This record gives sequence, C-alpha cells and structure tokens, in this order.
Amino acid sequence: MNPTQILENQYFLANQERRESNARSYPRRIPIAIKEAKGITVTDVEGKKYLDCLAGAGTLALGHNHPVIIEAIQDVLSSGLPLHTLDLTTPVKDEFVEELFAMLPAEFASRAKIQFCGPSGADAIEAALKIVKTATGRRSMLSFQGGYHGMTHGALSLTGSLGPKEKVAGLMPDVHFLPYPYSYRCPFGLGTEAGAQVGSHYIKQLLDDPESGIIPPAGMIMEMVQGEGGAIPAPDQWVQNMRALTKRKGIPLIVDEVQTGFGRTGKLFAFEHAGITPDVLVLSKAIGGSLPLAVVVYDRELDKWAPGAHTGTFRGNQMAMAAGIASIRFIRDNQLDQHAKVMGERLMSNLKVVQTATESIGDVRGRGLMVGVEIVNTKAVPDQIGSYPANPELARLIQQACFKRGLILELGGRHGSVVRFLPPLIITSEQVDEVVSIFGEAVKEAESIFNRA
Repeated sequence: MNPTQILENQYFLANQERRESNARSYPRRIPIAIKEAKGITVTDVEGKKYLDCLAGAGTLALGHNHPVIIEAIQDVLSSGLPLHTLDLTTPVKDEFVEELFAMLPAEFASRAKIQFCGPSGADAIEAALKIVKTATGRRSMLSFQGGYHGMTHGALSLTGSLGPKEKVAGLMPDVHFLPYPYSYRCPFGLGTEAGAQVGSHYIKQLLDDPESGIIPPAGMIMEMVQGEGGAIPAPDQWVQNMRALTKRKGIPLIVDEVQTGFGRTGKLFAFEHAGITPDVLVLSKAIGGSLPLAVVVYDRELDKWAPGAHTGTFRGNQMAMAAGIASIRFIRDNQLDQHAKVMGERLMSNLKVVQTATESIGDVRGRGLMVGVEIVNTKAVPDQIGSYPANPELARLIQQACFKRGLILELGGRHGSVVRFLPPLIITSEQVDEVVSIFGEAVKEAESIFNRA
C-alpha cells in the first residue's frame, strides 16, 4: 500500500517503532506524523492542527517554513552554488561569517576566530573541548550540575543527567561538576540570592584550595539558562562572579548557547544579560535557519591547534549558511530579541495566573521565550525552603492533556517534571494567550485524573 494514501498517524508510528532505534525519544511522548507545518502550527496526517511550542528543541527561531528561509534555500538551489564544500570557502560562507560577527558584541567580535563543525551542537562542544585543552595543555574540565551539552562521548561526560550515562563506560575523565544556582531546589538549602552567593563562594574556595583534588582546569563550560535541565536561568551576578573567577585563574570560559542563542532569551546572546565576554561560544540550532549547522566562536589567543585538528565532512552546508544569513537578518531587522523578551514576560505572567488557580505548579521561571513550569506534589512534605517534591507522573499527564488539545510541549528538568515552553520567536500575543489557555485547562484535567488515581 502507498503510505501517502494512508492518512492515519498510527500507520506511520507503527512503521517507526518497527524500523527505528529503541533510542528514539520524542515520538514516545508526542505520537504524531507531521504532514505540513507553517509558523507556529503543525498539521498531522489526519488533518489535526497543533501549536508547536517545541519548535525543533529551539531550532526554529522563525517557526516552520518562514518565507525568508524558503527564499534563501531556493536561491541557493537555483544559483549553481555547490551544496557541499567541506571547509572550502564560498561567497555565501563569507557573508555568513560577516553577518554572525556583526551580531556579536564588538569586544568579542574584534578578537574572534570561528571553527565550522559537523552539523550538531554536540560536535561543536567536542571542538570547544579540544580548543581549550590544546591551548592550555591541561586536561580537567569544570561543568555544572543540571547542565546539558550533548550526547557524543565528551559532551555526554559534561552533561549532568545520569540516565544516558549509566550504561556507557569509559566517559571522558577529569570532569568535575559544580553546583548551579537553582532557587527552587537550591543545593545549599537556601534558595534565591543567598543560594547563588554561597555557590559562588564555594566554587571560589574550591579553585583556590590546593587540597581540593582538582588539578588546574582546561576550561569551565556553562549554560546561561539551563535548557534540558529545566529552563533555569543563572543570576547575572553569579555569571559575573564565574567570569571574574575564571579570568583570575586563567581558565577559559566556554558558554554553550546552542539553545539560547539568537534572541531566544530576550538578548541576541544570553551572555549579554550579564554583560560578560566568554572565551569560547558554542552555537548551533537556530544558527542554520532550521537547517543543520554548528560553529565555535572563540578568542584568537586560544587558536593554538594545528591544521586538521578538528574536521567534519558536513561542515560546509551552504543551504544552512544561506538560511542562517536570512534568519540572522530577520531577527536583527525585526528586533525579535526584544519581541521574545516581551512575549516571554507575557507568557510567564499568564502562567503564574495558572499557578494560582491550580495546585501542582511549584515554580514558573525562565528568560524570554525559554520558560519552564515545575510540576510538584503539594500533598507531600516540602523541604526546608518550602519546595515540594517533583511530580513526573503528573507532568506526563499534563503533557498528554496538552497534546490532546492541540498543544505540543516537552518535558525536562529533574525527574522530567518540568514542562518546557520553547515557541518560535515569531509567536504573537494572541498565540501566547491561546497556549496558556490550553495549558491551564490541561493542568486542571491532569490534576483531576491524578487525584482520582
């Protein structure tokens, strides 16, 4: 039978289950076969429409099939430009680098070099590791609890989540995990600003202590907003403290903006909120205008590696560079970073109204259009700072109730108990209100089911 004539999700999902790896993830929670997509809306093969607040895990900054992206791709296809160039340059590649560097803060751009990587953010993380290890001659790395940096061997070693690591032996050694400021589940039992201050002091003392057991690190890697970790934004002062500490200790600071880059947090780059300059910046997802692309931008003082020290067959994706140029220009010309700030504030404000009208939302947090809602069990005993235990079962029920109503959301955070909102940056105020309305109904339905169980 011709699959194009079968208009049932289950047909395609059954084929996927039979043929694809057991490691597949999203279809288990979002059982859909997508036929069409435009803007914030996707349509399945049965004709049902959904509001997409996953957006390729933050990749689709301009939503699905934005006209400027389609035009850029079509221009490449009709131009005769080679689609695959390894790291050979082209006018499109040169233009892409110019546009990207113009987007960066001038202080950083004036000292920057760029490395094009394989098309995934994880490969760019691997490159960043090699950059700082080569430049410093050191081997240990500092990372943060709750961080997510990818699924390749080195990137997974830097990632906080234990699940993907438990069955993989021989991960990269000498990775040391530090406490990340997480007010709702403060590792020091303090919360708010006090927890971040104590965390800064702890890390300073640790790195100054000759008996700490940690040899001088090759680098520190961090997210300005932990994405998969549950949409947890780092306080600006804490980020500034980490930057001052790493400068004083001569430790290159790697900022992972694979998910936060290009306007998502209300600034073009999330590190701009704290007014710092990283040594290494890792970019992917939105950088290719919905197509696969990843780069590392870093201070020229770190450019110590030899030719061929990091390669990749698919680092010359010309369509992705053209789509990236179009996306960068549209974001800049339409001030989508500021739009994301305003829409994010509206989203969080409305979600806090839902929080007061329901019983299971422990925390609403985020920055710009990178928002998390932590689902908790308020019937259990709270901890010393008043935080309730995570409730992953209820979070799954809420996600399912949202999906049934035509809203696609993903879960993340500790125990998978954080409902994450990552809509395209072009979302309108009316769409924000519709998303929150659906979510509020879903929470009430899920709470009712959970309480009856």
